[in-house]
Amino acid sequence: MVGAGIVPTPRHPDASTRADLTAAFGAWADHADADGRTDFFGLQADVARGLVIDGEAFLHVLPGEDGPRLRLLPPELVDESLTREIGGGAVIVQGVEFDAEGRRVAYHVLPHRPHDQFANHAPPVRVPADEIIHVMKPLAAGQVRGVSWLAPVILSASDFDQLTDALLMGAKVAAMHSAFLVDLNGTGGEPYDGTGEGGILETGLEPGTMKRLPTGYDVKFNTPGQLTEIGSFLRLQLQQLAAGLGLPDHLLSGDLSNANYSSLRAGLLPFRQRVEQIQYGVLVPQFLAPIWRQVITYAVLSGDLAAPDFESAPRAYAAEWLPPAFMQVDPAKQVQADVAELEAGLTSRRKLVAQRGWSLEDLDAEIAADPRQTAPKQEAAE
Repeated sequence: MVGAGIVPTPRHPDASTRADLTAAFGAWADHADADGRTDFFGLQADVARGLVIDGEAFLHVLPGEDGPRLRLLPPELVDESLTREIGGGAVIVQGVEFDAEGRRVAYHVLPHRPHDQFANHAPPVRVPADEIIHVMKPLAAGQVRGVSWLAPVILSASDFDQLTDALLMGAKVAAMHSAFLVDLNGTGGEPYDGTGEGGILETGLEPGTMKRLPTGYDVKFNTPGQLTEIGSFLRLQLQQLAAGLGLPDHLLSGDLSNANYSSLRAGLLPFRQRVEQIQYGVLVPQFLAPIWRQVITYAVLSGDLAAPDFESAPRAYAAEWLPPAFMQVDPAKQVQADVAELEAGLTSRRKLVAQRGWSLEDLDAEIAADPRQTAPKQEAAE
């Protein structure tokens, strides 16, 4: 969903200002995590993971010496049990406070997880909404909290897990019984030493086990109708799980035995459309664009970034967010397609370079500094 990170590309018309914006945000991004575990792009991965597992992700925007810092909050810290009216038309719904006009104005955050060993059952703390970034994909109008993307398949996944466990146990038991010894007339001796009762040797089940039966006893195994095509049945179950998750089935099972270039591409196209919908419809407006505005505003107000027209033309300081390009089954064909789009004027070098996670200015500087790449151009010019 985010790959190595969704990178911003400033839209300012001045090249020098674009470079300053990129440098200012890049310097901040290295230390964006308030806990010091990762950088801004690592936090993007944490948010994407939270969207899938919990259906939502919360970030607390904290003041820092060099700009805002972000702390990832477990969703259970936002008190979902807190729902009540607070007067004047304002309400708290599942830990989120709304004013009389239905705008989110605050979040009520617990100091500890409810089941932490340090939990002291302290009441939640009211945190203004402009200090909380709440990322979720609503499924219906008026939805307040997110729903795990695993919810549609969780019961089916449990059934599949139990099925594979049962098949494995059946195979283990079948492999352990080697033979049963039947003394038809009770005249047989004791061929084995060991603990026994009534002439019956007591042994555990292990590979190659032979059990001796009492006189007159025979063994009849329960043989319920077994699935003759268990492999096909398991593949069908995995396909159902993948459909419920919105994934191509080969990404869930890892089975590429029946795949080819056309089938892989056909399966990935709708999945990529769904990923792009999440990137541009959820992550950018709810998380990435607000953080960009806060970071650039801080840099301007602190004097670290010269922006004389920031107040009069704030939109010029916005950024376009470009996710990394999807990995291609045939990279050579994709490069040919990129070149064709570039020559047809359907895209730009800046956008193509940003999709690879690079800065156009940095790439051009590296190419200019590499004599092996500049020499052919000089020879061609001569």
